[in-house]
Amino acid sequence: MENPKLTNDKMKKILFILLLMTQVLFAQSSFETGNSLYQKGKYEQAVKAYESVLATKKESAELYFNIGNCYYKLNKVAPAIYNYEKALVLHPDDREIQNNLKFSQKLTIDEVKEVPKVGFSKMIHDFTSTFHYNTWAWISVGFSTFFLLFFMGYYFSQVTLSKRIFFFGMFALLFLLLISVSAAISEKNDFENERPAVVFAEVVSVKSEPQMLSSTVFMLHEGTIVFVQETLSNWKKIQLNDGTEGWIDKNAIKEVK
Repeated sequence: MENPKLTNDKMKKILFILLLMTQVLFAQSSFETGNSLYQKGKYEQAVKAYESVLATKKESAELYFNIGNCYYKLNKVAPAIYNYEKALVLHPDDREIQNNLKFSQKLTIDEVKEVPKVGFSKMIHDFTSTFHYNTWAWISVGFSTFFLLFFMGYYFSQVTLSKRIFFFGMFALLFLLLISVSAAISEKNDFENERPAVVFAEVVSVKSEPQMLSSTVFMLHEGTIVFVQETLSNWKKIQLNDGTEGWIDKNAIKEVK
């Protein structure tokens, strides 16, 4: 006679698999429905179809990109920029997403000029930001593989010249490996510490202190990208690309990550 407990465990696993399959099929169906509605120019309905996919905890760069396109067509600046930024988090090197984000940012009111970095720190940042940290990680794996091959060549080679080539090649690859690993760590730290957010309020005052009665430092409008520095009660300290800082009502912005 079969153990009832084992039978219940099997049933639970089967139900879990069926539920998972149903969610996947539903998400795929809703995504295709959203694509169809978008092609017909029914952008609001398309957004609802796409966001029903997000409700199932399924996300992708393509999904956020499509939602951003819908909001852009509807002239809703903040949601468009927010979803393009979400898409870039998942696929940071996608040129199409980057271009559409630039187009949507042209609809914003605030013009915030980025303060250029100078000196050695700029050189380091420009170099490490060449690739995403995942790309740097794969580059490191490649250098590690070549290092192992050169080590094997050095160990098994019987020719003096070949041994020298493999020996110096090992040191060169080790140097490149350390650089790529350092770049990956640096980019990952920057990614994790950076907290971009989008202003969703039509217009909002940025205060000098985290209280309503404090003086207004500057005003921000819908769609502007800010970076959250810290949170205190219902306030968030933000910084703009030009280095300007202030406190903003947390309900006026929506964090990307």
